[in-house]
This record gives sequence, C-alpha cells and structure tokens, in this order.
Amino acid sequence: MKKWLPAVLLVVTFVGSLYVGATQIDNFWSALINPGSNEILWQIRFPRVTAAVIVGAALGVAGLLAQGACNNAVAEPAILGTAAGASFGAVIAISAGLVEVGTLGAIACGTIGALLTTSLTFKLAALRGALSSFTLIIVGIAVSAIFTSFVGIAAAMVSRADARSISFWSLGSLALVTPQNLIGIAITTAIGIAIAWKIAPALDRLSLGDATAFHLGVNVARIRLIALVALSILAGGAVSTVGSIAFIGLAAPHIARFIYGPTHRNLVAHSAVIGALIVVVADTLSRTIAQPNELPIGLATALLGAPVLIALVTFKNNIWRTQ
Repeated sequence: MKKWLPAVLLVVTFVGSLYVGATQIDNFWSALINPGSNEILWQIRFPRVTAAVIVGAALGVAGLLAQGACNNAVAEPAILGTAAGASFGAVIAISAGLVEVGTLGAIACGTIGALLTTSLTFKLAALRGALSSFTLIIVGIAVSAIFTSFVGIAAAMVSRADARSISFWSLGSLALVTPQNLIGIAITTAIGIAIAWKIAPALDRLSLGDATAFHLGVNVARIRLIALVALSILAGGAVSTVGSIAFIGLAAPHIARFIYGPTHRNLVAHSAVIGALIVVVADTLSRTIAQPNELPIGLATALLGAPVLIALVTFKNNIWRTQ
C-alpha cells in the first residue's frame, strides 16, 4: 500500500482540483466523463491541473538529478542557479517578442539558459581545484542571485503590463497555461525523466563518492554531464512555462527517499509522483485560498515544502548526505 499511496493521492487531488474553483461546475461528474462538454472544466482547469502534474514531476526529478550529480543533499535547481538561468533565458526571449510563454521556443531558450548557468556554477566552483559541496552551494546561490537580478532588470525595461505579468510569472503561476502549452512541457519532461531513469544505476554508485564510483566502472565526468543536461532540460521546460516554483526539487526527492530508500531507479518514479502531488495541492490552494484573487504558486509550495523538510531533518536526518 505504501508503494502506491502517493499515486493514489495524486489521482484524488487531481480530480479534487478539477472540481474546486471560483466557478461551480454543474453536473461535475457528467462533465468529467464527457470531454469537451464543459468549457471551464476542459479548456481552463484540465490543462492547468495537467500542467501542474507535469511540472511537479519535472521539478521532482530535476531535484533528484541535482542531488545525485552533486552528491549533495541540498542541491536543487534553484540553489545551483539552474532555475534562475531558465527564467533569464525565457524572459529575455519573451520580452524581445521572439517567443511566447509556454511555447517550444520559450522552452528551448529556458533550457539553454539553465544549461549555461548550471555549467557556470560548476566551472566557478571548481576554479580552486577539487569540487566541494560547500563551494558548489555558495557559488550556486551567488549565480542564482545574479541571474535573478537580470530577470528583474529585464522586467523593468518592458511595459508596465508586461512587467507585472513577468513579475507574477517569475514567482510561479499556472494561470497562463493553455492546452497548446502542454505539448512542449510534456516532451521535455518525458525526455528528462527517460535520461534520469537510464543513468539511475550510475547515480547509485556515484553516491558512494567519486573515487569509489570510478573504481566501480563509472565514468564520473560523463555521468555528471548527462545528469546536468537532463536537469537543465527538466528545469528549463518547467520554469519557462510556469515560472520558478520553490522547494519542489528539494522536498520531493527527500520525501521519496524517506519512504522508499536510496535506490535511484525507485526514486526517479516516486520523486516525479510526489513532486506532481505537491504542485497540484499548492496550485489548488493558490487559486482558492484568496478568491477571487490568485496567489503565486511559489508562495504555496514554500509554505508546504519548508515544514516537510524541517520534519525530515528533525526526525530522519540520516537520509541527508553531504560531503
């Protein structure tokens, strides 16, 4: 039962999120089993909740890859500068009128930005020799702050309406998701998760340390590079579509590890499901708790994720690994 509990909860919350909203849907169950019969349900809520599932899965697995590649318990897209780079790449392209939010072009720009900033973080952290976890985190926070500032500068250089939209989006919002947006984010998420599944056994050995992994036949540099590319694809797709959403990449893998153990093949699937569950719950809260207004989803995920992490550290701190 424990194995399937997050998936069962995800299905329940998915349906519940479709039901809850500012507008009451008459004959909800009838509308649910008849696709297209209700415009609010099928054109607004269904794409949004589906996007929440996909984005949550992407960020959950992205966090797992960050922790596995760095062998560091607190690594995640936001801390490594990946999320800030994705935001920067997408915002620059969107502000210049080259692409629209959620399109394949925006996702490509976000992925390139994510890959560049993640690479920059690793390059700077390794300037003084061996790559230490502490240096990596400090440099990642600095790179993230720099590129977050660049996003703010870009927002200040556009019209007031566009700046307001960018600011709200940068805190995380599923409000702009359309059925057409789902295709791009679904493709990038599927690619990233497939790569994570493929390299999962190597990440198990990498968790023993670089030297041990090397002696067990792992090409450490190659696996780390593949993990960072997959991380950038996942985070770039998610962030360029819905903005930055905090804590998912940090909380989901640790919750999965707490329940299911350290094997990465299991963690890929369970981090995806738990990440999706958290984002669906957070999005439902963000659009219902202050009706008719909507809160940025990043605020809700922070409120949900931070207590979970505190509880995990307090009651099960042996799931945390740092070098």
